[in-house]
Amino acid sequence: MDYSLDIRGKVAVVTGAGGVLCSMFSKTLAEQGAKVALLDLNLEAAEGYAAEIRAAGGTACAYQVNVLDKESIETAHQQILSDLGPCEILINGAGGNNARAQTTKEYFEAGDEADPDLVSFFDLDKSGVEFVFQLNFLGTLLPTQVFAKDMIGKKNCTIINISSMNAFTPLTKIPAYSGAKAAISNFTQWLAVHFSKEGIRVNALAPGFFVTKQNQALLYNADGTPTARTGKILAATPMGRFGEAEELNGTLLYLINEKMSGFVTGVVIPIDGGFSAYSGV
Repeated sequence: MDYSLDIRGKVAVVTGAGGVLCSMFSKTLAEQGAKVALLDLNLEAAEGYAAEIRAAGGTACAYQVNVLDKESIETAHQQILSDLGPCEILINGAGGNNARAQTTKEYFEAGDEADPDLVSFFDLDKSGVEFVFQLNFLGTLLPTQVFAKDMIGKKNCTIINISSMNAFTPLTKIPAYSGAKAAISNFTQWLAVHFSKEGIRVNALAPGFFVTKQNQALLYNADGTPTARTGKILAATPMGRFGEAEELNGTLLYLINEKMSGFVTGVVIPIDGGFSAYSGV
C-alpha cells in the first residue's frame, strides 16, 4: 500500500507561527509542498520564518493576526484566499501562559495568603486567568470558525490543535494554563464529533517539555544553568531529556496523512518522553 503523504498545493494555515514550535510546523508543511500561511500577532517574527521558507523554495506568506479578534482573523482570511486559496489544513498553535495566572509556590502553607512577597492561590489575578483561557481556548475556537468554512464540501481536510501534557495531569503553579489546555483537548473531541459527517478530521498534539521562548526562563537561569524545576521535570521524564522540536513532526504528518490516519479523529496524542506514563516509582 502507498502511505506516502501528498499535500502539494494544499493551503495550510498555522496560528502562532512566530513561535519555535509552530514556525517549525510551518516549515515542515512547506517542505511537503503545502502553501503555508503563517499567522502571528508578531508580524516580524512570522515574516522572518516565511522568508526562510521562500528562500528554501517553498511557498509561504505571513499575516499579522490577533486570534482573539475575529475581525482580525477574517481580514487575514480574505487576504489568504486571494494570495494562496482556501484553507485545507488548519494548525491551531496560538496559546501560552501568563505570569499573572501562576502561583509562586507549588504547595500552599498557612500564612502564604498574607505574605506580600508571594502569589498564593488567593492572589491569582482575575484578568491574568481570563487572558490565559481566552488566548488558548478562544484563540483556537475563533480561527476554527473562520477557516473551517473553507473545508466544507471538500475531502481530506483536517484541523490539528495544540494541547499539552498539562491537559492530562496539571502541573503545579500554572492552574489557568493547565485548565485551558484541558479545555483544548475537550474541544478537540467536540469538534471531531461535530464535523464528522462533513469528513473534517480534528485531532490534537499534546507536547511534553520542549524548550521554547515562553518557558526558557522557567527552565534555565540567566547564566544558562538548569533551574530546580528543570531538575524535577527531567527526573519525572523516563527518557531523561527535553524533546526536540523536530520530534513533533512525525505525529503531525501522520495526523495530516489521510492514507495513514483516515479513521483517526478526536484523539489527543502525548509526545512527552513518557512523562504522562510515569508514576514516580
